Order: sequence, then structure tokens, then C-alpha cells
Amino acid sequence: MERLSMLSKQNPVVIFSKSSCCMSHTLKTLICNYGANPLVYELDEEPKGRELENALMRLGCNPVVPVVFIGGQLVGGANEVMERQMNGTLRNMLIQANAIWV
Repeated sequence: MERLSMLSKQNPVVIFSKSSCCMSHTLKTLICNYGANPLVYELDEEPKGRELENALMRLGCNPVVPVVFIGGQLVGGANEVMERQMNGTLRNMLIQANAIWV
């Protein structure tokens, strides 16, 4: 859990993903289209990816990927991010986290 906490604060936007997950790809594309440059951890390519998956499960993330942190705070998975996109709050979160500037 401590490692997960440290990693989630290394960048304004951190995404835990799997390289073969289509929803992970969708969220990465969405956030990049805002002009943000997320730090992405592909859990299936990380040496300690299994540990990170277990930590994400303990946080209540189900499914485990994709999971997005903005400003060091857990936003959630695809449903939560898309909900914020639909209600217009995702952009403001990115601005407040200094991930984008316009």
C-alpha cells in the first residue's frame, strides 16, 4: 500500500493499466486528449505488478484496471472517470492538479 501511495503521487495524473485492456487504452486516450501527460504503469509489464494489483484491490478497485489518480487522489476506474467526463468535472480536476493549464 505504501508503494502504491508513493507511485500515485509521482505525477499529476497516474494511471494503473494493463497493456491489453481496451478500457485502459480509452482512459489514457481521453486524458491525453485534454493535453495531460499521465504517468502510466502497465501492471502486466511491471516487475511488481502483481503487488500493485493486490494493493488496488485492497483499496476497493474492482476491476483492478484501469485505475486513475489525479492530484494524488483516487478517482476510480472507467465508470468513475467517464462519469466525471459526462458531468464536466474531469477537466476541472485536471486543472486543479496542474495536469493541464487551460
